[in-house]
Amino acid sequence: MNNSVPDKKDTQIAVLSISTERLELIPATLAILTGDLRDRTALSRLLDATIPASWPPPLMDKEVLTEFVRMRSENTDPLFTTWYWMLVDPVTGTRTLIGSGGIASTTTATDTVVMGYSVLDEFQNRGYATEAIRHLIPIIFSLPGIRKILATTYPDLKPSIRVLEKNGFVCTGVCHEGEGIEEGTVAFILERQDFHPLK
Repeated sequence: MNNSVPDKKDTQIAVLSISTERLELIPATLAILTGDLRDRTALSRLLDATIPASWPPPLMDKEVLTEFVRMRSENTDPLFTTWYWMLVDPVTGTRTLIGSGGIASTTTATDTVVMGYSVLDEFQNRGYATEAIRHLIPIIFSLPGIRKILATTYPDLKPSIRVLEKNGFVCTGVCHEGEGIEEGTVAFILERQDFHPLK
């Protein structure tokens, strides 16, 4: 019996839309990512959602989006997946884009993925990120061989730290140069054995 961790090139995530209590998480296609980078009208049409004037959220700048488009178009990382987060009005059903989040491979461990997320300032501190991440975690851990989720944030971003802590992530310390992660950020890890699925 082979218990080895599968090679990343053999590991693919089932990319599905996810409905949570208040949100709909839409997987980002190349068209969606390109629309986000270059054409707000196209992005609104593809997501069937209102795009706030304040979009994109913090840390999701043009450079990041350009890299996302490259990764999706070249398929250099089979694990790269991101979702756009829509807030759904419970009365009218209208949708507003409020954030995004997803995963990618790490350069240091085949059993670990790195997760990132960002929410528009005006929608922070309402539990949306906590809710979205809570529903993404079981999808991520359904991947063969994935045993850890790594997330990093800045030490002064207290709301981001709370999101991770509420979802069971444990702080492992400040990242240093040469670790393959941005120096000065704080690393958090969630291990599969410590994950408690949604009931």
